Amino acid sequence: MSLNRWIAILIAAFSLVGIGSAQKNELSGLIGRTFIPTQSINGATWPNPNLHFGDGLTFEGNYARRFHGEGFLELRFEVPFAYNIKEKLNTGANVIPESYSSVFIAPSVRVNVMADSILSPWASIGGGYGRFFASDKLLYGGTNPGNSSNTGLMQLGVGLDVKVSGPWGIRLAARDFWTGRPPVNVDTSRDRQHNFFVGGGVTYKF
Repeated sequence: MSLNRWIAILIAAFSLVGIGSAQKNELSGLIGRTFIPTQSINGATWPNPNLHFGDGLTFEGNYARRFHGEGFLELRFEVPFAYNIKEKLNTGANVIPESYSSVFIAPSVRVNVMADSILSPWASIGGGYGRFFASDKLLYGGTNPGNSSNTGLMQLGVGLDVKVSGPWGIRLAARDFWTGRPPVNVDTSRDRQHNFFVGGGVTYKF
């Protein structure tokens, strides 16, 4: 066999190895909104005695790697990172910050069903860390201490991946980051809160 043919075989083999390993890794970027249920404020005596949230614009970045299965059913380790830029707040008295921002990171396990099909539904579960950053202004004017706080969190997610072209795809996702309370200067009826992220974006496998 000639040297050129051996070189061609080696190039083809390395290409196939590259293609196989390429499917193990995945990056995704999504944009959406975070929805938080209204909470009642303990001891509030003013009109509109509830804490309302403003559905903050949120970005999610995610790295995932397949560690088991291939084709119909795949298990992936993923690390979703969500950044809520500005969660506006509202109530009837000037006792809360006007807004806060938050970051959540939640190492998780994700299972993709029909992973080799055009449409692949998935579910995810995990936990991790979050941090809230309160505004330095009160809702109706004045200075807020601008407190920040840490929280542990649990994450549950569901979604749908759609293959588009080559390594590229589209993702629709919904996640619940279940966290402690942010530093909002009032006691509410809940010790923990649900942060429901709903969004869509692109995926890239490599």
